[in-house]
Amino acid sequence: MDKKELEQKVDEILSRSVKEILPSKEALKERMMTGNKMKIYIGTDATGSSLHLGHATNYIILEKFRQLGHEVIFLIGDFTSRIGDPTDKSAARVQLTREQVIENTKTWLNQVRPLIKIDDKENPVKIVYNHDWLSKLTFEDVIDIASNFTVQRMLERDMFEKRLKEEKPIYLHEFFYPLMQGYDSVALDVDIEMCGSDQKFNALAGRTLLKKYKNKEKFVFITTLLENPKTGEKMMSKSLGTGVFIDWDANKMFGSIMAQPDENMNQLFIDTTFLSLEEIDEVMKSENPRDAKMKLAWEIVKIYHGEEEADKAQENFANTFSKKELPEDIAELMGSEGENIIDFIIRAGFATSKGDARRKIEQGGVSIDGEKIPVGELILTKNEFNGKILKVGKINFVKIVF
Repeated sequence: MDKKELEQKVDEILSRSVKEILPSKEALKERMMTGNKMKIYIGTDATGSSLHLGHATNYIILEKFRQLGHEVIFLIGDFTSRIGDPTDKSAARVQLTREQVIENTKTWLNQVRPLIKIDDKENPVKIVYNHDWLSKLTFEDVIDIASNFTVQRMLERDMFEKRLKEEKPIYLHEFFYPLMQGYDSVALDVDIEMCGSDQKFNALAGRTLLKKYKNKEKFVFITTLLENPKTGEKMMSKSLGTGVFIDWDANKMFGSIMAQPDENMNQLFIDTTFLSLEEIDEVMKSENPRDAKMKLAWEIVKIYHGEEEADKAQENFANTFSKKELPEDIAELMGSEGENIIDFIIRAGFATSKGDARRKIEQGGVSIDGEKIPVGELILTKNEFNGKILKVGKINFVKIVF
């Protein structure tokens, strides 16, 4: 690869889906242009078993680093997850067992394989577990690590300030989370840490410790968060029912992307697909919003399910929503005699809570066999509802069976 081609690839990495690079983008570019191999890592506590499109951004960028010959490291926080990151939490997180984290990790690795060549023969991704070094630290080691930080610095974190104001407890062990994540950088002797903006505090703790123990500067590569450009709301939020999850089937994934507001398309193209910026620009300029969104949905489904399934999902979507036909292979869900429709909607996975289900009904987004259900309590019975199709929103269908 000649210098001009290398610079083009480096410039794309440093300009696409990037929120901030510390200490500076210019310094990282200078290092990357030397062609020397660098270590870049991303950490996960694998506290959940399913990833959404918002997580895809990091792995797409990491694959580009890997293709340039850099060493990519996946760090599994099987030790840190037992504490739980207090970031953006108004209360202490429930601790997971190491076994739970390892089980979640298996699912997580399978979900990111379409994004990055983990098992590449020439330059595979290295997978490590921080239990291997954090469990060996002595109490003396922990005191030495902690001596690099002040309580004031810890309390500056927004979530701790909020808990103090609300008189909610802050447990002492929660202060150790950023110290442990920071020590991961020392143990791995990394050059770059990739993270979201919510992990900036922890990543900077790693910069402090790496400088202290190895006199080495670490770059912090902070990626963008998927947000609606008009409202500032997160595009991928499980609690708001707006997430598009990587383990969904092709039809559900396609329909969920088509349900995204038009203003989200450009960022979704940039942050969650492998199309070049030039290709994205052409799509956004030359096609009407619906066609561009169909292209977006097809590209994303192709990544996780392949071209054939993407074609089928596109055809199914067109038949279901353009021709007003029911989708193929509607799932069935067993109802219980006398069950409230709200509970059934939650069991079907179409609402996150009773309040969420009620809002969907009040907004006219819930129907049975094409008829919107009335606001209020609706009780399911076999005689009246067996075999009928429940529809919630534009893309969620299930057949009620008894």
